[in-house]
Amino acid sequence: MSDIKNYIKENKDRFLEELFTLLKSPSISADANYKNAILQTANQVKDSLEDAGCDTVEICETPGNPIVYGEKIIDKNLPTVLVYGHYDVQPADPIELWDSPPFEPIIKKTEIHPNGAVFARGACDDKGQMYMHVKALEYMVKNNQLPCNVKFMIEGEEEIGSPSLEWFVKRNQDKLKNDVILISDTGMISNDQPSITTGLRGLSYVEVEVTGPNRDLHSGLYGGAVANPINILAKMIASLHDENNHITIPGFYDKVIELTPEERAEMAKAPFSLEEYKKALDIEEVYGEKGYTTNERNSIRPTLDVNGIWGGYTGEGAKTVIPSKAYAKISMRLVPDQDPNEITKLFKEHFEKIAPKAVKVKVTPHHGGHPYVTPIDNIGYKAANKAYTKTFGKPAIPQRSGGSIPIVALFENELKSKSILMGFGLDSDAIHSPNEHFGVFNYLKGIETIPYFYKYYTEMATK
Repeated sequence: MSDIKNYIKENKDRFLEELFTLLKSPSISADANYKNAILQTANQVKDSLEDAGCDTVEICETPGNPIVYGEKIIDKNLPTVLVYGHYDVQPADPIELWDSPPFEPIIKKTEIHPNGAVFARGACDDKGQMYMHVKALEYMVKNNQLPCNVKFMIEGEEEIGSPSLEWFVKRNQDKLKNDVILISDTGMISNDQPSITTGLRGLSYVEVEVTGPNRDLHSGLYGGAVANPINILAKMIASLHDENNHITIPGFYDKVIELTPEERAEMAKAPFSLEEYKKALDIEEVYGEKGYTTNERNSIRPTLDVNGIWGGYTGEGAKTVIPSKAYAKISMRLVPDQDPNEITKLFKEHFEKIAPKAVKVKVTPHHGGHPYVTPIDNIGYKAANKAYTKTFGKPAIPQRSGGSIPIVALFENELKSKSILMGFGLDSDAIHSPNEHFGVFNYLKGIETIPYFYKYYTEMATK
């Protein structure tokens, strides 16, 4: 594959132009108003897979958004790599905080990306990273260097918890049969130090509703005599952590696996500057569970965070009311061996128990997912590490991520294969936030590195 760098250099402008086309489509899965954009993007992905060399490509209907499936089978006796990605994106709100329109991609230079980064919603999560695999396939097919079979499963509901994916996987196990699953929906330590994500946190996501009086009340006539749902909700949420930022839900930590001192020492070897971390976030001090480092808090420890809270009057000026209702969205990131269904049940029971009788509480579960850990001694990990070493000049560091990709545990349960998380994004890429971006270096480096994974994996699997 000595010519891959030249191929990328010759086609760089086209690779970026094609990504721009994909990023212009506002494929927001959380909002039904963007259904046409979802369908348009699925067709764009289908066309790109056909152009890259897949022999079979289809748009598969599901109870929700369609899944794009493609395959290139060269020899049924050779290993098969299943590539997973998603074409849906997060909402762009708040729009006013974007420096450029979220669905009008533009390349801008930054301190971390001196060669430029693509700014757009979905640039890193996950259109840019997904499209690296499409272009890597194009290179391998055009240059007759595809060493094994490849299948693609690109979904359109990841940002809302992949509600249709299990339905699809269970009904298409023969079609999806593979030896290893390759995913680029994570990040790496830096452009100088690659890393491979070996663990993901699980997720329990709920919405809570606190109801007081049967209508909004005049705060002068009723204030002090009737419970205010916003006040009550704030107190209830505050009670979910103690003075050490330990979660107070009974039973919450019962199944948490504690890492050994040796494992924590290995984690600590990853390059990390607390001062740079604080500077990048413009904060004076970090905050979290007592007894753990920043990198441990956001990867190997469970968390509980309020993602949104609202109620009452929030318009311009003043309106003196005691609201009838208050709401909050709460996510809990989980670690092995926490079960999202058990945690959701524990949360619901506790939250209802701590509510005063002056209000009524409703807890609505949304989506969830199991945590996942992949061993570093399997050939998938070894092939990925060797590929990074080839293109970056140094081996990757195994790293646990604080994020959640709920479908990874699903794949292992249903398809009986391991997932290798070869991410090329950076923590600074602002995924889910205004001004999301993906480095041009990272995009092209992914296209360069992925074919080596196929090469080394096939060599190891056919020994």
